[in-house]
Amino acid sequence: MCGIAGIIGEFDGVSGESLIKKMLRVIEHRGPDSNGFWARASFAFGMQRLSIIDIAGGDQPIWSNCGVGIVFNGEIYNFKHLRELLEQKGITFKTHSDTEVILQLYLKKGIEAIHDLEGMFGICLYDPRFEKIYLIRDRLGVKPLYYYHDDENFIFGSEIKSILEALPQKPDVNEQAVWDYLTLRYVPAPETIWKSIHKLEPGHYLEYDLKHKKFDIFKYWSVNFYSEKIQKNRNYEKEFETLFLEAVEKRLLASDVPVGILLSGGLDSSCVAAAAVELGHKNFHTFSIGFEDEKEFSELGYAKQVAEHIGSTHHEITISQKQFVDFLEEFVWHSDEPIADLASIPLYYVSKLASEHVKVVLSGEGADEILAGYNFDQLAKKLFHLKSLSFLPKSILKLLPFYSAKNLAESGYSDFLKFNATHITNVFSEDRKLGLCAFKPKNSTKRYIQNLYEISSSPEPIDQLQQVYSQSWLVEDLLMKADKMSMATSLELRVPFLDHKLVEWAAKLPLEWKIGSLRHGFTTKRILRSFAEKRIPAEIIKRPKQGFPVPAYKWLKEDLFEFAQKKVLAACLKQWFHADKLSALLSNLKNTDRNDTVAREVWSLVILSIWMSRWKN
Repeated sequence: MCGIAGIIGEFDGVSGESLIKKMLRVIEHRGPDSNGFWARASFAFGMQRLSIIDIAGGDQPIWSNCGVGIVFNGEIYNFKHLRELLEQKGITFKTHSDTEVILQLYLKKGIEAIHDLEGMFGICLYDPRFEKIYLIRDRLGVKPLYYYHDDENFIFGSEIKSILEALPQKPDVNEQAVWDYLTLRYVPAPETIWKSIHKLEPGHYLEYDLKHKKFDIFKYWSVNFYSEKIQKNRNYEKEFETLFLEAVEKRLLASDVPVGILLSGGLDSSCVAAAAVELGHKNFHTFSIGFEDEKEFSELGYAKQVAEHIGSTHHEITISQKQFVDFLEEFVWHSDEPIADLASIPLYYVSKLASEHVKVVLSGEGADEILAGYNFDQLAKKLFHLKSLSFLPKSILKLLPFYSAKNLAESGYSDFLKFNATHITNVFSEDRKLGLCAFKPKNSTKRYIQNLYEISSSPEPIDQLQQVYSQSWLVEDLLMKADKMSMATSLELRVPFLDHKLVEWAAKLPLEWKIGSLRHGFTTKRILRSFAEKRIPAEIIKRPKQGFPVPAYKWLKEDLFEFAQKKVLAACLKQWFHADKLSALLSNLKNTDRNDTVAREVWSLVILSIWMSRWKN
């Protein structure tokens, strides 16, 4: 695990070395164990290394005999198998690292080698034989990769801050990104908060032609959520068990250092922990976090129950309101872009705790997206009734005394969620933004969400929503904060539920094994609950999903109101928003009962204000 960076432009070798050193210095937290770089006239690249595999011999860049070089951020879980296949063909290796396996596989197969890689990665391959540079991002987007280009330069890195170090001045803030952030609480790909800086999207690679100074981007992988009809002769429970245990084991074995688990006490991370112990891993460390004096938000009891059940060495930490607030300035620096996800801050603190004991942790991200979690059971009930009504004429549907039927008349069953631009986050609506903002971009966020639905080929709204979540919310919120907060503490975080073979299988899983049915009862993640029944306490399986409960919305109305007021009315937001509307929003927060809708809006503006203050100036 590490961070990579590179630059193409008009400079000599000495200047290139100076630039790449600056770019690497700001991401030292991603890899404090060592660094490596290479510079020539017009091109330089390098990496900061967190030593996980081949600790003694895996420094980068790694070069082939013919001059092809690689820097790489991530882990290849099947690298030992790939190495054996290459050795059988007479290829010899200088190191025991997964990085060299990627390099040798590329020399053997060219860019098509990426289809053989199982893991999470941001890769740069430099091939002087053809004057090409390849940037490659993993299939699900576990590892970020950014790039900037103008008429003179092409710059890339694992974090935006590396790119900014190489620019003479910061780009303008991207108005469209701010607009979308206000609804989504993150900036959707391929945009970033900065104009001219972009995200390479998951499952894509970028090919840069050094001779002609141009590039193209290609998609090499995608997943299509399209639930198949149930087959009576198939044992779906056994299939899931096999794939999931293999996914966990791959992420445990691809390491020469200790591995632990971030344990929330919820279903997903508990299943990961139980699987690890079942696979025979002993002296296992688990890590959990809670809040001081906020028992209603604490999941520590559930996490401790699971830890005792599986026999792990368990570690806990509690943080105070002051610790939460004090980290916010550092949070927006590490996150690069504004992300208004409350769970980011406790994730940093629990990662910091874990980094004192292990270098690698597993977590449960992705289970809700690929197996239909969250409130999918409630949605399934609603859709079941709507489907039974969908055969009625539109004229009759419009007369029915409930809002969903009227929407159904307009959209039809298959396009019901798309018509409403249903999404997991909807902080500010389009109308709310029009009144609040002193600017208006070209595109609406609602249309962006509806476009995500068009990617899906399934007529089933549940499939469509999984497609939307997996290509937006999962990547830009959950995985982004997981990468940035864990790497801020020099900790590698791995996500077994996003093993691409498991994801491809889950995408076709019959709906009955995701959200249940009228006959079995509607539920969430039915296949995972079946797996859990033999492995973790019933109380964990049956407890309602909380996400990661954080008391900040409560604090905003009470102890943190003056803090929020100062940030929301700060000068850095005045050019973006109407001051009277900001004041009215704060008054609404103060003068109503606990209202998470208003609190979410205020929190999004607080984070944006702190980000503007830290990065724009």
